[in-house]
Amino acid sequence: MTDASRSMLEAITTKVARRELRVAVVGLGYVGLPLAARFATCGFPVVGLDLDARKVAAIEAGTSYIPDVPTAEIAAAVANKTLRASRDPAVLADADFVSVCVPTPLSKFREPDLSAVMSVTESIQRHLRRGQVISYESTTYPGTTDEAVEPQLARTGLKPGRDYFLAFSPERIDPGRKDFTLKTTPKVVGGVTAACTEAAAACYGAVVDRVVRVSSARAAEMAKMLENTFRSVNIGLVNEMAIICDRLKIPIFEVIQAASTKPFGFMPFFPGPGLGGHCLPIDPLYLSWKMRSLDYRARFIEIAEEVNRSMPAYVVSKVAAALNRKKKAVNGSRVLVLGAAYKKDIDDVRESPAIDVIKQLRDLGADVDYHDPYIESLEHEGLPLRSVALDDARLRSSDCAVIVTDHSCFDWARIVTTAPIVVDTRNATAAVRDRGDVVLL
Repeated sequence: MTDASRSMLEAITTKVARRELRVAVVGLGYVGLPLAARFATCGFPVVGLDLDARKVAAIEAGTSYIPDVPTAEIAAAVANKTLRASRDPAVLADADFVSVCVPTPLSKFREPDLSAVMSVTESIQRHLRRGQVISYESTTYPGTTDEAVEPQLARTGLKPGRDYFLAFSPERIDPGRKDFTLKTTPKVVGGVTAACTEAAAACYGAVVDRVVRVSSARAAEMAKMLENTFRSVNIGLVNEMAIICDRLKIPIFEVIQAASTKPFGFMPFFPGPGLGGHCLPIDPLYLSWKMRSLDYRARFIEIAEEVNRSMPAYVVSKVAAALNRKKKAVNGSRVLVLGAAYKKDIDDVRESPAIDVIKQLRDLGADVDYHDPYIESLEHEGLPLRSVALDDARLRSSDCAVIVTDHSCFDWARIVTTAPIVVDTRNATAAVRDRGDVVLL
């Protein structure tokens, strides 16, 4: 570490200790808003930067639009003047610590779309100054920080570790989760130099219980890839096991429960209608794409993605079989989909398998409605639908109810006893299954 970088690092740690570190969080979605709120609650002056005028207005009004962040927390931070929001990238010039939390979706060709990341990087480049700490949290393939971000910032003539600090720290937000929070979930940090790692760790260490330092930004990027690929592959495995068990007429959930009694060497995963959310359906494909550029096939990832992407069609086939048993065709049948969010008790429909289930049922001629207390409408991707009321009349008039998302507020006994047929993709009806006609995944 040079004398110059040591001096800059001491300046950052001093600001952290005095709660004088000026923080800018770019992207105020499910990742950025909790991070901004956490820094503000800990007494740091924070500005949230987002292009969405509605988000900026909500924060300025002291209102939260993310369920995991209470409005009272935002209101208190705004009242205490530790949190404000802006659409002007010029605010980046005053920040000591900049955290980038923008989306990294897939393109229509299912390849990495770094347009948001690079757009923000161009804004940072225009306002980059000596002594700043720049940290990226947006999930991406290993090498992005070194190969894409750093060269863009190098156009300023500034060098990371010498003039400013550059790091990657993968987000670990799990919407709806109560047992682990941003504060209690360990934060992985990897800089492009050792000094960069220490500077970013000092910033994050002020608001989380534990910082885990790794040797490089690439290692931090890869850690995130491993976390989500691990889950994607194991979910793909158990989804295939569900299909195998169905063919063998063995109840998959009983098998998982029995296997889970082994106190070592087994971790339970559960089948479902497909992957959803901002991570699992997308992140492993970033790694697969990167490996193709190095002439290597990530076969486990590809197989898992193939199985997981096929699950909505498998759900539709179970609905068709259930209706056929009642001498009904899918074409013309009234199907009620229960749950549109990608997981229980949240309002997020990103990559939700419910969308594919609804589309495929409609393509087969079914008259499809959905109910989700968290999702008022599905007015995207060709689905101009609104959530219908879940009452006894609606349940009785449906030919089949399909449980796609197992929200805690659903009355499973009422659903099972009232709907003519229930296709349960989440094992939500386990305690009341014998009260009606229920088909499991």
